[in-house]
Amino acid sequence: MSKLQNRVRLTAGRVDAFTCPPGKSQAFLWDTDTPALALRVTPTGRKTYVFESRLNGDTIRINIGTATDWLIEKARGEAQRLKVLVDSGQDPREIERQQQADKAAAKAAAAVQAVTVGEVWAVYLEDRCPHWGERHHADHVKLVQAGGEVSKRGTRGRGVTVAGPLHPLMGLALRDLTAPVIEAWAAREAQTRPTSARLAWRCLKAFLSWCAEQPEYAPVLPSVNPAKTKKAREALGKAGVKQDALLKEQLRAWFDAVQKIGNPIAAAYLQVLVLTGARPGEVLGLRWEDVNTKWKGLTIRDKVEGERVIPLTPYVSHLLHSLPRRSDWVFPSTARGKDTEGQTLSIPRAPHNAACAVAGIEGLTLHGLRRSFKSLTEWLEIPAGVVAQIMGHKPSATAEKHYTVRPLDLLRVHHERIEAWILEQAGIVFDAKAAPGALRVVAS
Repeated sequence: MSKLQNRVRLTAGRVDAFTCPPGKSQAFLWDTDTPALALRVTPTGRKTYVFESRLNGDTIRINIGTATDWLIEKARGEAQRLKVLVDSGQDPREIERQQQADKAAAKAAAAVQAVTVGEVWAVYLEDRCPHWGERHHADHVKLVQAGGEVSKRGTRGRGVTVAGPLHPLMGLALRDLTAPVIEAWAAREAQTRPTSARLAWRCLKAFLSWCAEQPEYAPVLPSVNPAKTKKAREALGKAGVKQDALLKEQLRAWFDAVQKIGNPIAAAYLQVLVLTGARPGEVLGLRWEDVNTKWKGLTIRDKVEGERVIPLTPYVSHLLHSLPRRSDWVFPSTARGKDTEGQTLSIPRAPHNAACAVAGIEGLTLHGLRRSFKSLTEWLEIPAGVVAQIMGHKPSATAEKHYTVRPLDLLRVHHERIEAWILEQAGIVFDAKAAPGALRVVAS
């Protein structure tokens, strides 16, 4: 049936009575008052008003709405509006798409205006996690933690955790993270924890640089990184150059005091620090699977290269083999309770400070033990590249980066010499050729 044969003035009664003939997928009833308007019906009885016209030689058809939702006069008005657009050469479909895109953009812009620093920080961590080490990611999580959680470890006697340095900024809208806000934050944090605040500030600068590279966040940020201001840098101050390290003549007193610590796991941990030059967290993260007695190597989780293998020297091997094997960790927690099961030893700062007090040594930190390893090797004129490779420092010269390859056996020659000299200065009599004691398995 042609449009002319099926064209009537649409009324409520005719709309209700119109049905789809049997065997047809759809049928149209055209309006005489508005020729571009039709009522379409399907076999299921669904009735929809549609607009149809020609644009640039092509037929276009646009759904207006269902007969249930649209009154006839309202549908006629919409059809007439669309006809005006078509007659002027405009495609109503493109106009609708552009309007929807504009609405979506406006909605997204409003969402970005309201997004908080904490929400974007979570996206940032998820995006960067594949490129970071586990420890680096954990540091970023710790910087924004809320604090206030009951804990027996790491609270320095307070009983609850402290909020991370960046936590006060997490509730702010990203657009409100301006230079004056960051400068005021830096001034506050510098009063109580300048070292942590400096680390947090560096991480914040990197975070904001990342935000500036994201199309969805860049529009709400200033063109210049708001964390990179002279005032913020001056408020946080410069980190002091630390010089704490064991002197050659202090080795005997230090080893004697440390070996008398009541906790043998803590005592072994501290001695391994000074004999390997590893970072405190790296030694704490040692698992028994990292101790290779066959090839005499220690696999260290390295924050620079991911991991490195250093020699398992005789005395360090002796210390490790003398430890009880009660978990996967070489240095497990000695505390008792469900909340400490499967955890590593809590960094023994207090026992170390007490041992240093007995030895008459002031201001020696755990990182100072790493510094001690490097400083003490100067007495033996060990090649700097060897020491750097054992300690996990980045190569500092082109030859070191690209042309020097030292196998574990070569490192062992130097490392065992370092260990033997340190033990000699400490007055420790040890037979390096003696077989290390067997590992003892004890019940937890």
